[in-house]
Amino acid sequence: MSILKSIHHAAIICSDYPRSKTFYTEVLGLEIIAENYRANRDSWKLDLQLPNGGQLELFSFPGAPARPSYPEAQGLRHLAFAVDCVEEVKAVLEAQGVEVEPVRVDEYTGKRFTFFSDPDGLPLELYES
Repeated sequence: MSILKSIHHAAIICSDYPRSKTFYTEVLGLEIIAENYRANRDSWKLDLQLPNGGQLELFSFPGAPARPSYPEAQGLRHLAFAVDCVEEVKAVLEAQGVEVEPVRVDEYTGKRFTFFSDPDGLPLELYES
């Protein structure tokens, strides 16, 4: 039996706080739980609510280095969101100007999925559940 219950949150460091805040709240439709400016770090922290009770934390840190994506680096590879219908969510994102990869089928589960990126190129996945 695992000692872990679930994922509570994932934290993302962005390069342009207003742009990323707009993306996660207006494009992806996540609700704001709390927003705080930390003067001692010259940093914003935005807590966003996921529909299943989990959270995303969006941070801004001046001078944070870019995330290496290509070639893929070790560490967290991507963040996947469960959706009812990949094609429907893909169409909603594309209508808002988000570039989304073609839908593929997971060879092991038979589930459909696709990828898109946040404003900083962080790979995000839609996975049909």
